[in-house]
Amino acid sequence: MALEVAGSTPAGHPNPEVRAQSTGTAYVSAWLARRAALAVRRGPGGTPALDWRAMCDEHWDAVDAYTTGCLQPADPVLDAAIRDSASLPNIAVAPAQGQFLHLLARAVKARRILEIGTLGGYSAIWLGRALPDDGRLISLEISDEHAAVARRNIERAGLDNRVEVRVAPALDTLAQLKADHEAPFDLVFIDADKRNTPAYFAAAVDLAHIGSLIVVDNVVRQGKLIDLESDDPDAMGMRRLIEQMASERRITPAVIQTVGVKGWDGFAFALVIG
Repeated sequence: MALEVAGSTPAGHPNPEVRAQSTGTAYVSAWLARRAALAVRRGPGGTPALDWRAMCDEHWDAVDAYTTGCLQPADPVLDAAIRDSASLPNIAVAPAQGQFLHLLARAVKARRILEIGTLGGYSAIWLGRALPDDGRLISLEISDEHAAVARRNIERAGLDNRVEVRVAPALDTLAQLKADHEAPFDLVFIDADKRNTPAYFAAAVDLAHIGSLIVVDNVVRQGKLIDLESDDPDAMGMRRLIEQMASERRITPAVIQTVGVKGWDGFAFALVIG
């Protein structure tokens, strides 16, 4: 039995009670009530209609191990990037997610990519490999230490002629990109501090063109996204982002939840349409 959840626009939901909710908080409250009702419903023979026992980290990890083992050949460059980033925070995208970003960049035929949040350069390598020979990726990082690791990893990957790491607070660099009238980016990947993500997203839309794709990582945050009692600034930043996306007329948005070696999380997507 599938759990039915409305999309990003409550007005389009077939349920009039949900459609009538006009604020993000009320919409989440209605969703939680619906989820609670479904969770206690019993199926034929008295068995639970929703089997939450199947949801566990061990299964998610095993599926990731199987699929990446089948679909990702051994890659000494990426392995070295992971190894040399071991001293950095363990917040880089997972291998399956890196491969997904690479696929997206190729699907939109990206020639110019903006990445907000470099860390050790693992995702930059995946994205940089999707670029044509004359393509360019600008990656923004606040930490000199992280940038140094990333630059070594990017150079080892043979991508230092396509990938540039700029070190400064991202909001300052984004403002400079706009002031310099930088050519629009075809793909933007946002994976930096979460409380500033709404500001990063607004800048990304301004630096895009019709047809550009914006991808934001870590929006679900183990379900904290809908914990209205939480004062976690990262979760609050993601809620502001979702509400911002709902009101931004220049994009078509979507959010998808993910599970795997990085646990329960999700991506937000925005296609720029105007």
